[in-house]
Amino acid sequence: MIPALSTLACAAAISLLVLAPASAADWPAELVKKIEQIDQRSPGSVGVYVKRLDDGKEMSYAGDRPWYLASTAKVPIAVAVLQQVERGKLSMDQQFALADTDKVDGSGELVWQASGKRYSVETLLDAMLMRSDNTAANILVRAIGQDTLNAGARDYMGRREVGELTSYTQIRYDVYSELHPSARDLSNRNLVEIAGADMGPARVQAFTRSAELKAADLQVDTMRDAYARYYQRGLNTATMEGYGAMLEKLVQGKLLPDAKRDMLFEYMKINEPGEYRLAGGLPRKTSFIHKTGTQFERACHVGVINPRESAAIVVAACVEGVDENKPAENLLREVGQAVAQTVMADKI
Repeated sequence: MIPALSTLACAAAISLLVLAPASAADWPAELVKKIEQIDQRSPGSVGVYVKRLDDGKEMSYAGDRPWYLASTAKVPIAVAVLQQVERGKLSMDQQFALADTDKVDGSGELVWQASGKRYSVETLLDAMLMRSDNTAANILVRAIGQDTLNAGARDYMGRREVGELTSYTQIRYDVYSELHPSARDLSNRNLVEIAGADMGPARVQAFTRSAELKAADLQVDTMRDAYARYYQRGLNTATMEGYGAMLEKLVQGKLLPDAKRDMLFEYMKINEPGEYRLAGGLPRKTSFIHKTGTQFERACHVGVINPRESAAIVVAACVEGVDENKPAENLLREVGQAVAQTVMADKI
């Protein structure tokens, strides 16, 4: 019979082994285990791709299937814009007038500004990435053209790794059209007014009022059903592996020259990692270029840890089927913690 003291000692030793960070050599297998546990606890689904660039080791958990990007699509928009600047087709101080058709709900203040007011490309990039302004994104997509954006995205991520990217106004039209086709006749002002209603029955009622419809006219009864039908179309999606490949190319200087790349790093808050989602699970003061994305029951956080080091770490993570606010934030924070305990084991 093992003495009680020895049993306690063994238990303590085992506990330390479980809690100890994984060694750098075996981090992919250890990270898969941790992500599986997070996914099993989630009422929805989790997708994660991680790659350490110094040795090329990577981990993919559901990273080869499409995930809805939401505002993380603003990174390929920014890359495409900066490439157009580099090619002389745009300039950073070139100005574009705000049009009524650019205005859309979401983060940022441009939606509330007077139509006709002019903004430089530099100001629009700052607004789109630093404040995730959807109206700024719409102007930039209009400036380069949707065909140019999608050709670029396929080049950065791989033709089969990314779905068609659209403007943020088009997303609203496509979602509300699942309620009723007449949604496409709504003005941008109508879209903004509808978005002022809480998600759920109030949003459906706001739509029917704006579209001058009755409840019986609708194709589906709820916003959840409308979004489910929209998500099935595969628009504004990418695999995490494809998105990670784009981030790898970005930090390695394959997409932009150094000056433009460093400019994008600033827009991606390299000095402001914060404590939100993935960043909340990483060691404090970790250098991290990143972008978040949020839509109904969808949330993503993507970025590169220590992007100026040879041992930079690409991370792309999305969740779906969960409340996009606090529950999604908590799941992504757990993913960040798992990355810290495995890939960054030699850093903590």
